[in-house]
Amino acid sequence: MSDDLDTVFAALADPTRRAILAMLLEDDMAVTDVAEPFEMSLAAISKHLGLLDRAGLITRERRGRVTWCKLEPDALRAASVWMQGFGQFDHLDLDALERLIEGDVGATADGAP
Repeated sequence: MSDDLDTVFAALADPTRRAILAMLLEDDMAVTDVAEPFEMSLAAISKHLGLLDRAGLITRERRGRVTWCKLEPDALRAASVWMQGFGQFDHLDLDALERLIEGDVGATADGAP
């Protein structure tokens, strides 16, 4: 289970992969459509998709000449359950966590240092 969680969190650590997952929330997409908004090669997008696929966050299916990507929301269940374990102590402030990760530790929600 720990290895699975590590793989999911590693996949979620990259902003490009998080953006891809957000796009796939809307609908299944062809790989070329997934790649369109990003300023990187199709090969680079394919590597991101491969990591998401290995993490179980998406599945890829070949339909004729086109490869389609589909979000697999159940793959986030274990990560969600793990994070909810911290809810017993205090409300998890994801905005504060994001600021911490980005190195803006001194900022607060109301703008005070």
